[in-house]
Amino acid sequence: MQVWLKQRLRRIPLVTPLRTRQLQWARNINDWRQGIRFARERAGHEFSHRILKHKSLIFRPLAGTDPQLQHNKAVNLGISIKQIDGVVIRPGETFSLWKLVGRPTARKGYLEGLTISGGNVGSGTGGGLCQLANLIFWLGLHTPLEVAERHHHSFDLFPDNQRTLPFGSGTTIFYNYLDLRFYNPTDMEFQIRLWLSEKFLEGDIRSSRPMDRQYRIEERHHRFEQEGERWYRKNEIWRLVLDPGTQEVLEERLLIRNRSEVRYKVEQAEEA
Repeated sequence: MQVWLKQRLRRIPLVTPLRTRQLQWARNINDWRQGIRFARERAGHEFSHRILKHKSLIFRPLAGTDPQLQHNKAVNLGISIKQIDGVVIRPGETFSLWKLVGRPTARKGYLEGLTISGGNVGSGTGGGLCQLANLIFWLGLHTPLEVAERHHHSFDLFPDNQRTLPFGSGTTIFYNYLDLRFYNPTDMEFQIRLWLSEKFLEGDIRSSRPMDRQYRIEERHHRFEQEGERWYRKNEIWRLVLDPGTQEVLEERLLIRNRSEVRYKVEQAEEA
């Protein structure tokens, strides 16, 4: 009876916004109870030791989507990166994307952008910020920062088109209860820099002093597998710890094991 009632309630338009607001308040209360120290301050200068620089294409052709949503995404990215650029993650602090960006609203200038929810493509105010989360997540993986929170897409909606990162190495976000967070367990400080160029979202991550380890991300066991009438895309994301001088592998660790339902023809993936 309870399951049936929950299913019926989800069909009532007011229930989803109310449930969303409930989850958002619960997240804020939980953060307060845990006493998490969030990274909020910016340094007055750029840290001199660059660990990694990366960029991702803003305008990617995605079949069946309105191109205007991509232009709006560029506007949304431009607003959001101003809230993060230059932030310093000090020892014992936690980086939270939403604590810095805040709620993306039209009042702040955010436009309708591409969103993905439940395996469906749609649009919403502030849409497109997943690209920002993906970039920061990739940068953070190349540091000793610990992933405190990360959520992945359960569906693979588009075939690869100018993809430069391994499949499944991104993250999904939703204000504020699906967040991207890194915890700094070291005695070093880390700084995130972000900017937009003509075609790319760009960024790098820097440290207060040289690191005594390097990090490399590898994709392993990538394949498409059919299960019944559905296809799934699977792989593993590993992080290798290297000696900076000899490049000897000191440690390797499985970070992510992906299994996502494919929502396009597998032949399209092979062509891409």
